[in-house]
Amino acid sequence: MSTENPRAGERATAPPLGLLPTLDAPAPERADAARNRRRILDAAARIVAEQGPDAVTMNQVAHASGIGVGTVYRRFGDVSQLLWALLDDRERQFQEAYMSGPPPLGPGAPTAERLDAFLDALVDRVAEQRAILLAAHSAAPRARYHSGAYRVMHTHVALLIGQLRPGSDGALLAHLLLAPFSPDVMHHLTVEQELSGERLKAGVRELLTLRENP
Repeated sequence: MSTENPRAGERATAPPLGLLPTLDAPAPERADAARNRRRILDAAARIVAEQGPDAVTMNQVAHASGIGVGTVYRRFGDVSQLLWALLDDRERQFQEAYMSGPPPLGPGAPTAERLDAFLDALVDRVAEQRAILLAAHSAAPRARYHSGAYRVMHTHVALLIGQLRPGSDGALLAHLLLAPFSPDVMHHLTVEQELSGERLKAGVRELLTLRENP
């Protein structure tokens, strides 16, 4: 079987099973327990989106989800664990989308289109979860680069870069390409500089083509 990288513009297929690291799958649970977990996480997500992570309390989540506060505590322990579970849940959905979802974000589109779609989706994801990501980043600034979520994204981007530019230092370039998506940088751009998501997406694409012939 050939192991050559596809040429730029060729359609990128899904990498072989096991090539990309993945977040651990959640433990199997009963259908009613899974429904309760989903309701709790969705309620927490709404509160974060409307009021910010500092506004989340177990009582508020219980009321918003319609689930007893005792059940919320048994499932997640405290607010900190609940917020980390929410981040993990959203990251899992994002990972599934770019690893096995429909093109252009998922397999089946030309490599350049997949990279553009991934970066666009990353802008949207960081903007949507800015408050909770920033809170986690502020508590442990370097933790992002040692997380499973970052390793998966880095490996994915490095593979796409390797397909676009065989022989390039894909691992380094992937780090450089992901660096602007640090929560503190995105907070500065979207809140302090008041830049829109569409302007950020256009800027990232322009940055990638600066040295191309006009």
